[in-house]
Amino acid sequence: MSATALTDANATLEARLARFPARQIALAQRRTLSYREANGAEDAARDADNALPLVLLHGIGSGAASWVQQFEALGARRRVLAWDAPGYGESTPVAAASPAASDYASVLGEWLAALHIERCVLVGHSLGAIIAGAFAASHPERVAGLLLLSPAGGYGAAPAQVREARRDQRLAMLNELGPQGLADTRSANMLSEQASDEARAWVRWNMSRVIPHGYAQATHLLANADLAADLARFKGRANVAVGADDTITPPAACERLALAAGTPLQVVPRAGHAGYIEADAAYNAILDTFCRASAGPRSQ
Repeated sequence: MSATALTDANATLEARLARFPARQIALAQRRTLSYREANGAEDAARDADNALPLVLLHGIGSGAASWVQQFEALGARRRVLAWDAPGYGESTPVAAASPAASDYASVLGEWLAALHIERCVLVGHSLGAIIAGAFAASHPERVAGLLLLSPAGGYGAAPAQVREARRDQRLAMLNELGPQGLADTRSANMLSEQASDEARAWVRWNMSRVIPHGYAQATHLLANADLAADLARFKGRANVAVGADDTITPPAACERLALAAGTPLQVVPRAGHAGYIEADAAYNAILDTFCRASAGPRSQ
């Protein structure tokens, strides 16, 4: 993709994103959380459809902006929100240098409370799945449905030397390359060979905007987390989906997490790790179907 074509693709996506501008909300202890929202549905229509809010959590190399296609497709019938995780965008980082999933889940709970969201459908992609799983395990009454897309399981159950090696390798790469270097060299790994140039440009755009300190904290989170353990604790409605061509969290790894969640694994053809970007129609259908199923009676 030429530099001119890349610039044009980014400009088009940024224009679409401008419909869902970044917002900030104050939390306790002078902390800020930034997020984006689509809320085009009238209150009466949402109530008639029993449409719960849909909350989207991004992965380690991304941000709230990555969900623009989901805002466009799903925001007409329900409230759709995506956060910039602590340490991303304008969101205040968590306090711990080497945080646990509970640190992020606590901020998630504060943010939802500040927005008066008592119950939602919660979606986590990659690292976001770790945070979503921790929140669902701790606050099952607030999660009508838990949908994990290409979930990262974390290395918390691995031997210490494995956790440290994985963590240190990623931190060294961040220090060597910086956000733009990460985007230039790593963004292609997020997609399948079938991905469009526009999808490649958007993944690169998002990755180039990560903040080093927040990315480093997220790297520690990945090393410390054990998503499977949290999924085993959550007894509510859950689903796991992965792209057939995902090489970062491949179907075999996601199959183990689906087993922990007690749900069959859904495999999406012709999609890589960032499937919701490159195969948005397929993923939007999965999201919409899951939201509708989650609108029923609470699971016991």
